[in-house]
Amino acid sequence: MRPALPPDLPRTRDSARTPVGIAVVGIGAFAREHLVALAGLPGADVRWVVGHDLARARALAALVPGARATTSLDDALADDAVHAVDVVTATPAHARDTIAAGEAGKHVQVEKPAALSLAQLDAMVAATEGRGTTLVVGQTVRFQPAVTALAAAARRGEIGVPRLAHVSWYTGHAWPGGWRGWQLDPELSGGHPVHNGTHIMDVATWLLDDEPVEVFARGFRTFSPEMESPDSFHVQLRTATGALATLELCYALRRRGELVRRLVLVGTEGTLAHSTTEEDGLHSDATSAPPVSVEGALSLQLAHWLDVVCGDAAPVVTTPQVRAALATALAAQRSLVSGRRERVADVPGYAPDGGTHPGAPAHRAGAVA
Repeated sequence: MRPALPPDLPRTRDSARTPVGIAVVGIGAFAREHLVALAGLPGADVRWVVGHDLARARALAALVPGARATTSLDDALADDAVHAVDVVTATPAHARDTIAAGEAGKHVQVEKPAALSLAQLDAMVAATEGRGTTLVVGQTVRFQPAVTALAAAARRGEIGVPRLAHVSWYTGHAWPGGWRGWQLDPELSGGHPVHNGTHIMDVATWLLDDEPVEVFARGFRTFSPEMESPDSFHVQLRTATGALATLELCYALRRRGELVRRLVLVGTEGTLAHSTTEEDGLHSDATSAPPVSVEGALSLQLAHWLDVVCGDAAPVVTTPQVRAALATALAAQRSLVSGRRERVADVPGYAPDGGTHPGAPAHRAGAVA
């Protein structure tokens, strides 16, 4: 088992290459984080910030010297100096904006979850990779230092063949006041296993390097008993070779910004583990600083995206892997509703042939060695 890893970015990047012209689509809080990160990358030339609120777009554009604001994606796509588009809008707009950018001949990065259905994702892939450009999905967790290190150890064969994974991910969030209507509506967000769960679905299938075939999910409404989506859920995941993953996601810690995460990966010859609780200073009431094990991941992800756009690296997160993680998350949402085990193969559009379909999981395909 050799899961693909983020490359050693500082050593592989060519600082003399031509900067990549970028349009950032989105004006929310995470779009702001993208812009701040892009402003710190020498290979990024942010030319446009696109959003429905021009005043907000202007405020965000001011974070990056030379960037302009517009409410028209077409304006940005008509700029020949724009080579790549960073889609950081709400999930329901991902397919629309990605397809428009792809059809305009631009490379695209889109935040997770990439889409609300496999049909949408396939259309996004066809509009980008199908036309000769690239599509990268922001599975930022793979770029968190602790996760990258754990995956590297597994790839070196330190634990033999991975067979069991356990991910416990507890974080603080202003629930329900901090989430907007679309995030709480399963029709618009895909449900919590899709909206935030694609992180842990992707990490589990990536580390186990196997095809997910079945899930069983249970949700819990810690502070939101009247709401449609649970703030927390557990998932049992089984892969094609019989490997198992236990996944816990909780967004119900009282303090916004709190994070407690444990990763355990058990193989035939050993065990790898990491816990943020072992990092000094993380649980003081006086600080909400992110753990060093997760810090800087977005900058690493965006730097890698620029490498992909320039042809200097293959995507660490491949679209077949994205497809597998999305199908697993969609199956978990179905399980929450049905109360039963759900087969990933029963998600509309998912290939049940174990990897021979062009869009089916192929965790080694496109890997960066």
